[in-house]
Amino acid sequence: MTTLGNPFQKLFNLQAMVETRIAWKEKGETVVFTNGVFDILHPGHVLYLKEAAALGTKLIVGLNADASVRMLNKGESRPIQDEQARATLLSALSMVDGVVMFSEATPLNLITMLRPDVLVKGGDYTLEQIVGSKEVIAYGGEVKQLQFVDGYSTTSIEQKIRSNG
Repeated sequence: MTTLGNPFQKLFNLQAMVETRIAWKEKGETVVFTNGVFDILHPGHVLYLKEAAALGTKLIVGLNADASVRMLNKGESRPIQDEQARATLLSALSMVDGVVMFSEATPLNLITMLRPDVLVKGGDYTLEQIVGSKEVIAYGGEVKQLQFVDGYSTTSIEQKIRSNG
């Protein structure tokens, strides 16, 4: 398999992302963090990420690695695109400043290590369901729920493809 590498220089391992986050903090940047699978990148994702990025000066996306996606019980066919392809697409977006993958079931370790100023999830999550919300609030950060964009989901795109196949 051909590796895509890091063509946009935005894909970080956890240690490098922590170091970059510290440098951003020293420069007074406001760091926003969100996470997800981003399996088939669609307009709902792009609008969500644009809105998240507007809440600060730097946006970090925690990306579920393939192993993590399988833990989410999204179905046998998921992820549709492998982690490297998904990371490359996210890295290509101008509003994304850093992408860091995680293999655990949740991004809690990323959140506690990165200590974002703002933690963001879609409006389809309640505050209690947002992993890391208690931790972020405890150190004085903010947790924001963004409006869910109806009509777009990887699951619905996958179903449409299968029904037309």
